[in-house]
Amino acid sequence: ILYGHTDRVWSVAFHPEGSLLATGSTDQNVRIWDVQTGKCLQTLQGHTASIRSVTFISDGNVVVSGSDDHTVCLWDVHTGSSLRVLHGHTNRVWSVASSPNGRLLASSSEDRTIRIWNTTTWGCLRILQSHTHGVRSVAFNPSGNLLASGGDDQTCRTWEVGRGNCLSVLQGYTNRIWSIAFAPDGSTLASCSEDGIIRLW
Repeated sequence: ILYGHTDRVWSVAFHPEGSLLATGSTDQNVRIWDVQTGKCLQTLQGHTASIRSVTFISDGNVVVSGSDDHTVCLWDVHTGSSLRVLHGHTNRVWSVASSPNGRLLASSSEDRTIRIWNTTTWGCLRILQSHTHGVRSVAFNPSGNLLASGGDDQTCRTWEVGRGNCLSVLQGYTNRIWSIAFAPDGSTLASCSEDGIIRLW
């Protein structure tokens, strides 16, 4: 059991090697934990509102967090220092996801948009707009050429990462979609909703 956060924990993510765990909380902190010992190695401070999502960039040296303060923050895993703050979203950031090769980062927001960021320059490459309400979750497929999203408009959508085109709108839910995930082979997308239903697409 890992103790340290002083309020609800919204997100957890394993380091690519499995030795570390990142957690994001309503207490506005990201914490980095040693999985074997349960010790908190770093407390990352800088956000001014709840942290909804955390993820590691694929090389494991950078952890990313998305927050209700409308920002995406990048942190050095080893020193705990803030590397960069990405601005652009105009409402809370619900989800962040790194592409498998680590070259791209996706962030989704209550502002109904998804932003694709270049992890070399940290410039915003494109803004994906099709959802009619906030976007709760984003996930890359294993090859990194597709992105899936789920939102409060009760739909999942798939996107061509290269051009930013919306390829499909998956419907059937009667409430907001909280989380999505691709199968390891990329053939199936799982989604879960506040209506209590899990769908496989």
